[in-house]
Amino acid sequence: MAAVADSLTTGLSVGIIANMKAALIYRHRVDFDDGAILEAVVWRLEKPVAGCAHPFKYRLFYGFPGQRVIGYDNERPKGDHRHGENIEEAYDFESPEKLLADFFQDVDERRMKR
Repeated sequence: MAAVADSLTTGLSVGIIANMKAALIYRHRVDFDDGAILEAVVWRLEKPVAGCAHPFKYRLFYGFPGQRVIGYDNERPKGDHRHGENIEEAYDFESPEKLLADFFQDVDERRMKR
């Protein structure tokens, strides 16, 4: 998961999120041999979603089918937050690079506990 910042790009993909144009800047998926799934998607929006001060929308998931173990997202109106086992807490968003680094670190730490 190293070199996260190097893998960010200003891709040309465009989609719609809540009637808003969005440019896909990062997408990564890993299907682990033990059945775990890691999926990280980050978009750049024209304007922030409700509850956020930055122009990014993201969905970061690590877990098993039907079971989230670690997650980061910024659904409206909650804003930036993370999910851990039995917790949900606010997340202090600084940049897409920091977000992905924090997520991958959480996943690495969780996988080492197995």
